[in-house]
Amino acid sequence: MKISFLSTFYPYRGGIAQFNALLHRQLEKNHEVSAVTFKRQYPTLLFPGKTQFVSPEDKADAIPARRLLDTINPLSYIRTAKEIRKTKPDILLTKYWMTFFAPSLGFVLSRQSRFTKRIAILDNVIPHERRFFDHAFNRYFLNRNDAFIAMTEKVKADLLSYLPDAKCMVISHPVYNQFGPRIDREEALKSLGLSQLKDKKILLFFGIIRDYKGLDVLIETLAKLDDSYHLIIAGEAYGDFKKYQRLMDQAKVIERCHVFERYIDDHEVPLFFSASDVCMLTYKSATQSGISGISQHFELPTIATNVGGLAESIIPGETGYVVDVVDPSEIAKTIRTYFSENKKEDFRGNIGRENKANSWESFSENLLKFIDTI
Repeated sequence: MKISFLSTFYPYRGGIAQFNALLHRQLEKNHEVSAVTFKRQYPTLLFPGKTQFVSPEDKADAIPARRLLDTINPLSYIRTAKEIRKTKPDILLTKYWMTFFAPSLGFVLSRQSRFTKRIAILDNVIPHERRFFDHAFNRYFLNRNDAFIAMTEKVKADLLSYLPDAKCMVISHPVYNQFGPRIDREEALKSLGLSQLKDKKILLFFGIIRDYKGLDVLIETLAKLDDSYHLIIAGEAYGDFKKYQRLMDQAKVIERCHVFERYIDDHEVPLFFSASDVCMLTYKSATQSGISGISQHFELPTIATNVGGLAESIIPGETGYVVDVVDPSEIAKTIRTYFSENKKEDFRGNIGRENKANSWESFSENLLKFIDTI
């Protein structure tokens, strides 16, 4: 089968590019897969981070993608559509996570042969941070697909609110397995310069820092816990990090917050997940989280708020805990339960068993079986 995959790939960085690379590698084992990516993904003025590209030290998978699509240059839409159509793919896959990409991706989809099945893998439909154009852009993009893959029931429900008759299959987010094995906890702490925390209870906040991810909620939660609890914050802030620093100071927890405010390259990821006792997803709103896929790979239990589809990746009381309300007191209570009942090792064993069924091979097999029914 001939598959064209249009989305973000190397040299772009981040969780979406990592997801695409892992799926590409799985699909190419039995199919002819060609990757097409962006010539310009975001205009520099609109990108809130420091850079869109991998660093020389990053071990990102260098998928040989053709850089064709410029999201703000309509002439590139025409060229990209023609180049993909010339290859006569049986399937054109896209990954959709932000309405900003709807015009460029939607145009390319609209110019394909009727013999090409157009499948969108949806990270989000309704954005976390709303903009005036979201509704119109969503309709434009969604109507140019033949079928969809959602990774949570919440995303599927959001899709059906636009297209009640949409063909959609829910397949759970696979485990991010490209980071290598977990390492010894004390060794990880030493590498991070945190050896003094070896006898402490360590909470982890990992990934891009945006308001909806609730770092402020987690800082307020830490203030309700005693001095044996510490928080590692690892990720680049998209916005002003100073407000979190002020909150740490006001809550008098600044000495228990260990901040690595920068993009975390792939080779560093094992350090943070190996050093920690629990991964915290105190989101205020969500559809899903790629961080849960990393946490599962390292068999690190998760405590998450019950928003969006976050709870769908957790078996409560077996692989983690779900807190029904976004409330620091309730989150702190759940954290105390986790540590007082010594659940870490039991949960790890359960996560390991779940991971066997949540592989990239399984994801791609289910994807292709679904496509065969369209």
